[in-house]
Amino acid sequence: MPHSVRAVVARAKGEPVSLVTIEVPDPGPGEVLVTILACGVCHTDLHYREGAINDEFPFLLGHEASGIIEEVGDGVTNVAPGDFVILNWRAVCGECRSCRRGRPWYCFDTHNAIRKMTLDGVELSPALGIGAFAEKTLVAAGQATKVDPAASPEAAGLVGCGIMAGLGAAMNTGGVGRGDSVAVFGCGGVGNAAIAGARLAGAHTIIGIDIDARKLDLAREFGATHTVDSSREDPIEAVRALTDGNGVDVAIEAVGLPETYEQAFFARDLAGTVVLVGVPNPTMKIELPMIEVFGRGGTLKSSWYGDCLPERDFPMLIDLYLQGRLDLDRFVSETIDLDQVEEAFHRMERGEVIRSVVVL
Repeated sequence: MPHSVRAVVARAKGEPVSLVTIEVPDPGPGEVLVTILACGVCHTDLHYREGAINDEFPFLLGHEASGIIEEVGDGVTNVAPGDFVILNWRAVCGECRSCRRGRPWYCFDTHNAIRKMTLDGVELSPALGIGAFAEKTLVAAGQATKVDPAASPEAAGLVGCGIMAGLGAAMNTGGVGRGDSVAVFGCGGVGNAAIAGARLAGAHTIIGIDIDARKLDLAREFGATHTVDSSREDPIEAVRALTDGNGVDVAIEAVGLPETYEQAFFARDLAGTVVLVGVPNPTMKIELPMIEVFGRGGTLKSSWYGDCLPERDFPMLIDLYLQGRLDLDRFVSETIDLDQVEEAFHRMERGEVIRSVVVL
């Protein structure tokens, strides 16, 4: 029997979101129904609203969420009703060519729910296959990762996207290790998570770079040893000055702009690594001298979801949180109701918050 629940939907490109009543079906085989407890307001949701991801409106927004398993479909064994879970958008298939090669974090055929949630009979497109700005949502079982219920739902939900993307960009994609030097371009939620990840990995020098002094203050709280206000000084020269003229071992771009990517490229040491984790607009292009790409050596990488395996990484990060070694609560700037998502988008655009979190 379908469940009628309140949810936040983007009906058309660029229009303010609406709080509406949608229909969520019971789970089919391999699916689970989740009662949402908390969901972060992420830039990716705004990208969906603006039509920057695709044009498959209407979108059911929200994806950075925690909740409780309410019902499971046939064949589901990884979770059970009552489990506290974090939702993820990389439920690996285990069968594609990447999974078969032992690289499931690159899975090319991730799972989503087959049954559709609807608004007035119209099928909804759930953001990143999740759609968690809702009282309940339907996902594939592999999209629900069981974690310790002692964790705060507001903090735990953020692991499902921004925290994992940032920490993973440093620890998994960038391979930051003990004694490394790291520069993070963009100190929002993902960038500060990358800073926290670099700190956990044992980096010696961690440089936070932004044009907003408020974000630089936060970067220091998350573990940056140095900060650079790139509205006032050349970040490339500043990074070199802090690294004996060499540049950093790992430069992480957490903005998604050609200009900051170029800065990250030139701020790394010879044979250093550049990691792109900021999400660019599909129209953006970069232009680099090929002789510099060749001559500087090293590695240029993109980080898909922090190259994570949710079933491996989510419980680990929650354990670090409960041990007091990873301050997830600091990422929660405010808690809001479902009907305040549109205002939260504007606060996010103005740089006033790391994360607004919807609490249900």
